Amino acid sequence: MIDIIKAIVELKSDAQITVSENDVTKITWHDDNPTNITNEQILAKQAELQTAYDNNEYQRDRAVAYKEIKEQLDLLYHDMAADKGDKTGEWFKAIKAVKDANPK
Repeated sequence: MIDIIKAIVELKSDAQITVSENDVTKITWHDDNPTNITNEQILAKQAELQTAYDNNEYQRDRAVAYKEIKEQLDLLYHDMAADKGDKTGEWFKAIKAVKDANPK
């Protein structure tokens, strides 16, 4: 879950705060909350950030599953050097495994 501090910082990047137990009712404003950010605004921003995070789960999962580009290029080079630039090469197998595990 997106924490309260992240939501407040999205609303006011230079906010000086302490939050106990990630509870919107336990915020200490060290800068006296000069822009008068309300608890409702904080909770709404937290929900917005959580929705955005949840909606990007597919992209995060795929990004972790793929090898780094330098490793992919090395696999591809070795496949080409071995004349396996088709569906029998290691690069193809690695990419196919990720795509099969993460269908659109």
